[in-house]
Amino acid sequence: MNTEEIINQITQMTLLYGPKLVGAIAVWIIGGWIVKIIGKGVEKALTKGKTDPSLMPFLTGIVNGLLKIMLVITVLGMLGIEMTSFIAILGAAGLAVGMALSGTLQNFAGGAMILIFKPFKIGDVIEAQGYTGSVSQIQIFNTILKTPDNKTIIIPNGGLSTSSMVNYSTEPKRRVDWTIGIAYGDDADKARAVIKRLCDEDSRILKDPEVFIAVSALADSSVNFAVRAWVNAADYWGVYFELNEKVYKIFESEGLNIPYPQMDVHLHKDA
Repeated sequence: MNTEEIINQITQMTLLYGPKLVGAIAVWIIGGWIVKIIGKGVEKALTKGKTDPSLMPFLTGIVNGLLKIMLVITVLGMLGIEMTSFIAILGAAGLAVGMALSGTLQNFAGGAMILIFKPFKIGDVIEAQGYTGSVSQIQIFNTILKTPDNKTIIIPNGGLSTSSMVNYSTEPKRRVDWTIGIAYGDDADKARAVIKRLCDEDSRILKDPEVFIAVSALADSSVNFAVRAWVNAADYWGVYFELNEKVYKIFESEGLNIPYPQMDVHLHKDA
């Protein structure tokens, strides 16, 4: 092949592929600029929507990644490269990775749902997956609880986001319930009055709603009173334990007996 033929071939290839290459470069540059603008717009929208800071990098990263993949496919298609097989391979690889990481992806999705909808926040006391504790961290894959005895519980977000959960810190007020028994034969009106007095003396027990006291059951060994009082959430356990102690101490001095399970046995002697 002589020099003239080489020049002619180069000229033909330039005329054939030159416009495609220039167009692809232009699309790459302009597309990259558009991707950056969209990424910043998404970030601003998430910030305006008060999305959790730990979730924002993941969401913006996913959006940017998808847009860049679309840009690469578009540019390669403009250059005349057949993309059907490439997209099929990419889809198969994505499916395989998704199946291999199904548990991890489920936890990631659960963490995203928790951070977006905020069913609980750091510091809340929750009961979930058989554990009760205070939320110390909300990570993208796990939620970390601290139990009252200072154990660390790590709960995957996948199951946490799809199962039932009790949040004890959502409402500012909580109702404290007691079951207080007296012996059969004791004065029920006096027992009610003593319990009412003990509740009234505790300033942490709210006056509205009023304390509820009523006989709830005639049990095997005791007459049981249901006592229900409303307190601020932070005072719940202090009020609960202290009233139990006061009832134990005061009932004896008031002539009221706290019964324990007992059984009457009757012996019959044959004549």
